[in-house]
Amino acid sequence: MRRRNLLKAIGAGTAGLVLAPSLVARSLGAYPFAIGVAAGDPAADGFVIWTRLVTAPLDEHGGIPAVRIPVDWEVAADERFSTVVARGQATANPELGHSVHVEVQGLQPHRHYWYRFHAGGETSRVGMARSLPAAAELPSRFRFAVAGCQHYEHGHFNAWQMLAQEPDLDLVFHYGDYIYEGGPGQLGPRPNGVVGVRQHVGGEIYSLDDYRRRHAQYKSDPQLQAAHAACAFASSFDDHEVDNNWVGDISGEAVDPEMFQLRRMVAMQAWYEHMPVRRAQFPLLTGMTAHRRLDVGRLLRMHVLDTRSYRSDQPCEDGRIKPCLREARVSGSVLGTGQERWLDDGLGNDAVWNVIAQQLLVMPFDRRGPDDEHPNLGTDIWDGYRSARDRLIGSIRKRDLKNVVIVSGDYHRNIVGELPVRDTEPDGEKAAVEFLATSMSSENPNNLPVDYVLGNNPHVQLYSDERGYHLHEMTPRQLVTEVKSVDQNRTVGGRLARVQRFVVAPDAPRLQQA
Repeated sequence: MRRRNLLKAIGAGTAGLVLAPSLVARSLGAYPFAIGVAAGDPAADGFVIWTRLVTAPLDEHGGIPAVRIPVDWEVAADERFSTVVARGQATANPELGHSVHVEVQGLQPHRHYWYRFHAGGETSRVGMARSLPAAAELPSRFRFAVAGCQHYEHGHFNAWQMLAQEPDLDLVFHYGDYIYEGGPGQLGPRPNGVVGVRQHVGGEIYSLDDYRRRHAQYKSDPQLQAAHAACAFASSFDDHEVDNNWVGDISGEAVDPEMFQLRRMVAMQAWYEHMPVRRAQFPLLTGMTAHRRLDVGRLLRMHVLDTRSYRSDQPCEDGRIKPCLREARVSGSVLGTGQERWLDDGLGNDAVWNVIAQQLLVMPFDRRGPDDEHPNLGTDIWDGYRSARDRLIGSIRKRDLKNVVIVSGDYHRNIVGELPVRDTEPDGEKAAVEFLATSMSSENPNNLPVDYVLGNNPHVQLYSDERGYHLHEMTPRQLVTEVKSVDQNRTVGGRLARVQRFVVAPDAPRLQQA
């Protein structure tokens, strides 16, 4: 069956056809693993392995004919695949953009494995992932990175290349803004009129095909592919996977809610198609369950949150009404009732550490500049939802937890500090420590003088403007966090530097600079 005849057959209504292996190579016509492989959401007995068949990332349907294509996969105990411990066959379905999610089970706890895929006579690159420790085990350490906000036009993904080279990394928490939805040149605020170093293909994205193409463009980047192949991810999302500053059924723009629901639905399908997540995160008409837990033996429990899907509208029309007084910030929810209850229940555990992995700055943060007379608090962060923050702090305090570490993103800055029990007493009792990781490439021009920020926020110990990521190493005795940055992203390359190093003990929510 020639390729053109196959496409004619597809057009005649045979999209349900599963190609025989002898026809796959001829139908694909080119290397089908152009956007790489990934692993995610590890457990003690395995993890998810992912790929999406794409021969031409920016073409319609990624250059793949609309048929069901068999994809073989294998997992080995060594990089040469001399000891294959699991193998099978999955189907790449056109309804899911020919993405493949395999939930590998039956592996040994707390060890490295290598995986790869085969389709059309071609073999993918090899990826590596590590299973989690067994439930009863207390591992001596667990190393994970926190990263996100990777605007393609703002710069090259040098920070991802550096992260891929980190030794003995167990996990990457990607807090979101994996893609940005704007068209070419819609960069958002940029300092000094700097233009982007590369451009999005197509205008602002709305349809399923649009979102698929944008994800494929980002995943075509070799530096990002290297990071995915080096380590398992725990992936979440923020606003730009759909639309800037969206919450619940409300767009960040003045859009009919029904139209926005359609946009959000296709955006979440495209997100699922391109992330190494489990079937539990499959998008349905009723929504998606993105919050979940990862238990690392008895050492730590990571609570991965969704701070967009169930959130109330931002107060003061997302800050457009000024002044936005404290009284306007007391209602509403960030997590929704169900997820709040789920997190509250999950904090009741015996792990040495609790990690709350989410998207938004939780600490109060006064953004006033030298010319501002009154405090300037954000509305698209937890400062816009004081009652919700009080309930979160209440969940921590009622169990007398001293071991809570919050990891965050979205702000395009490094912000490290201690979460006050009462936002009106930033020097008082603390409930947790928070590490907000800066962006991998996204920029923001509104940088305030460091001394001024620290003077107005005595609970904050670090405020800095770099691109990079955070590296956390947890042991039964302490957490050591390194804030890392790359010196440039205008060209491929650059150097990695350590901005600051912090130490935290599990019996007190206090930061020590080391």
